[in-house]
Amino acid sequence: MNRNTWRWLAAYAASLIGDAIYFLALGWTAAHVAGPAEVGLVMAAGAVPRALLMLGGGVVADRFGPRLVVVSSDAVRCAVILALALIVALASPGLWVLVTVALVFGAVDALFMPAVGALPPRIAGPGQLVRVQGLRSLAERVGHTAGPPVAGLAIGLGGVGAAFGVAAALFGLSLVLLLAVRIAPTARDAEDPAAGQSPWRQLLSGLAYIRRHPVIGPLTVSGALSQLGTSAPLTLGLILLAEERDWGAGGVGWIIGAFGAGAASSALVLTLVPRFPRAGAVQNLTLIVGSAGIGSLALAPGLSTAVVVALVTGLVCGICGGLAVALIQTSTDAAYLGRVSSVMAFTAVGLAPLSYPVFGLAVDLWGITPVFLAGGLLSMAGAVVGTSAREVRRAELAFA
Repeated sequence: MNRNTWRWLAAYAASLIGDAIYFLALGWTAAHVAGPAEVGLVMAAGAVPRALLMLGGGVVADRFGPRLVVVSSDAVRCAVILALALIVALASPGLWVLVTVALVFGAVDALFMPAVGALPPRIAGPGQLVRVQGLRSLAERVGHTAGPPVAGLAIGLGGVGAAFGVAAALFGLSLVLLLAVRIAPTARDAEDPAAGQSPWRQLLSGLAYIRRHPVIGPLTVSGALSQLGTSAPLTLGLILLAEERDWGAGGVGWIIGAFGAGAASSALVLTLVPRFPRAGAVQNLTLIVGSAGIGSLALAPGLSTAVVVALVTGLVCGICGGLAVALIQTSTDAAYLGRVSSVMAFTAVGLAPLSYPVFGLAVDLWGITPVFLAGGLLSMAGAVVGTSAREVRRAELAFA
């Protein structure tokens, strides 16, 4: 890969670490100025504008170009967190300050996420997209793993203001690297018929494009079903499962750690394996295996078995997700990259969390094992959607 792509990956990793530090520092600050209910309000505030504005963020990325949107949103995040660091250093911020910051951050995230997801096809050739997705997944693992301990170290040494300062510095580093990224001209296979019209018309045009496309449409529906079926079991479900089986908090940590290790290994596989023949068929097969693995966690006779199942499931699901994103981005006309990216992000951060209360209620009614299995079956229904589409089954990826 060229230096341009490496700069983008480094900027993305710095931004992810900054995100993790900001989130932990925000919660720590809220806990010192408010009660538990208010802390929950502060931590959840950013999710609302992020979910509501995510699809609109894709329209903005296509309308003004993803690079401009990514650079602008990173600059705003840097400025907001730097201002919060100064406020914390000089005085104790009120609850309204923290809620305001969370709302602004969530709104900016709704612009940043679709735009950053639309950049890879513009900075890397089609033959490099699988490798880029593997490295992007690896960067996400590094960011999520490194962020909390860095935040804890900063808070311990210099207080919460120092943690916010470190987050702002990382956003600044991301901004500098993104300014150095150059986007090569991308041929547009089809122009957006709603170009120049209202943002609402552009959004509808993008949704219609996804619905009609023989590869993107089925893979988007498949991904949404998979997210709905697996997000709750892998978060809330593991906590409830560990309580029922007396595995304790340590057991949850081992299972989550094993899944993360498997996902990190899949990132290396996507990066190092030279090619995946019949990528569409492989993507569907790995989704079936991964869905079965998540459902079978509740059938594990002991903690050690559950850890092994989680490790294999993380590996398979990581390959599945990387191939799905690469297939979608390869198939997407340049005019629609932002909106397609926003729909994928929306299913992950906006739609999937809605399954949490449903999952909890279902566990109360029917028990943990049937609900885990139902989640696996719902995710597997996504594979049925994919395999039912002839174009997806035959989809291939170019390789350099």
